Amino acid sequence: MTQPQPSHPGLDNTDRQIIAELSRDGRLSMRQLALLVHISRTAAHTRVQKLISHGVITGFGAQTDRTALGLNVSALVVVKIGDVAWGEIAAQLARLPFVEKAQAVSGDIDIILTVSAPDHEQLSQAILRDIHTMPGVISTRSHLILDEIIGHAPGATPDAWH
Repeated sequence: MTQPQPSHPGLDNTDRQIIAELSRDGRLSMRQLALLVHISRTAAHTRVQKLISHGVITGFGAQTDRTALGLNVSALVVVKIGDVAWGEIAAQLARLPFVEKAQAVSGDIDIILTVSAPDHEQLSQAILRDIHTMPGVISTRSHLILDEIIGHAPGATPDAWH
């Protein structure tokens, strides 16, 4: 019987455990991380630095609550674009106020935006004034987010990587 191949060459179970722990809490000290993963502090530090230098870990950031930030309404905005370069228009869309994320998708649409605003009026203005009228945008469809349940962050479940 063959052994499963790692999902990323050079990543072993300890690396995946480190990623999982840091995905759950990016503020862990090297000492705490080493205790959780059962390696020395030096080994934890070396492995984290390797994961950073290889681009596996791309940063450490705070997870925020939109409502606590005053962003009380969110929508997924489906965007169909014309004969324009995806990268250019996606970058322009991502720079707009209230746009959190732009993702390329397959199928009969081109881009999905996550947009959050303080209220329905400002969300509507962002979609109708800023997004829908952008040159290269053919059409938009908006879907209000009524509730959100957070799943696992990438790497937060090392047992699923086999």
